[in-house]
Amino acid sequence: MKSPNLTRSLSGMAIGLCLLLETGTSQDKSSFPCDDNDIPRYTAYRLKDPINVDGVLNEGGWRSAPRSSRFVDLISGQSTLHDTRAALLWDDKNLYVGYWVEEPDVVATLTERDSPIYKNNDVELFIAGKDSYYEFEINALNTIYEVFFIWEQAYEKGGFANVPEFSRSNPKVRPFNGVGFKTHPRGLRLGSWAWDFPGLQTAVHVNGTLNQSRDKDSGWTVELALPWPGMKWLALADGRAFPPKNGDVWRMDFSRFNQYKAPAPAKDSGGWAWSRHGIWDSHVPECFTYIQFSTQDVITIQRDSNR
Repeated sequence: MKSPNLTRSLSGMAIGLCLLLETGTSQDKSSFPCDDNDIPRYTAYRLKDPINVDGVLNEGGWRSAPRSSRFVDLISGQSTLHDTRAALLWDDKNLYVGYWVEEPDVVATLTERDSPIYKNNDVELFIAGKDSYYEFEINALNTIYEVFFIWEQAYEKGGFANVPEFSRSNPKVRPFNGVGFKTHPRGLRLGSWAWDFPGLQTAVHVNGTLNQSRDKDSGWTVELALPWPGMKWLALADGRAFPPKNGDVWRMDFSRFNQYKAPAPAKDSGGWAWSRHGIWDSHVPECFTYIQFSTQDVITIQRDSNR
């Protein structure tokens, strides 16, 4: 069944322009493991009422916001064992991201910031700029992991080399060449584990009992608030507005990684995402979901659909 919460109203011209802005080149789409025609399109609506970042996702804005389609296997695009969905909202101050994670046994062990959260069950967010992208991960203990990646070809000319958190001399800045997709047309990139998103707010709410396998849980929800000024190094290269203007398109990725897999005959990779990548690698911005921003009040969406 086609989800009423997704929009495919972007024109081919707008999508092509978005790809050009965020990759810095009009690359051959056949170079990538995903099919651009299959990448989801979503409209993020404006929020007027305040959000309390507590992980509960009970405000009117979240109730009205369109949710994503159910996450699919990152590689195959097949259906997954448990339901996972995401939604976005925004206002003049922040981009808000919510996740609904079905999980019958919510487990998390890592408590130190920037621990390898992907070794727990987690959800992840990637935000692409023209010459860089941001990676965020979080587990059910609200422990987070952040990395900022910069394409080598843009490192000097983009001004990144002048920032201490991005300097090659910083021990937390290291070369990176992807995970499963090591033939990206843009070549190598640098990853900075020294950079933290300014003003980031995160919260998790567990619908059940954390780390207690003797009972059955419903799952957990995640709520994020990312202040627009923190997007500076993502937005600088193409001069994109933040907060965005009506109709602006960004690329973002939303995923979930598990320390378990569905039993056979399911071919479960253990990684599930809103947008299928076709390979075991989240670091492919050309496979990220298209997010179009609308200045329409999110509360009016449900009202308009009932007319």
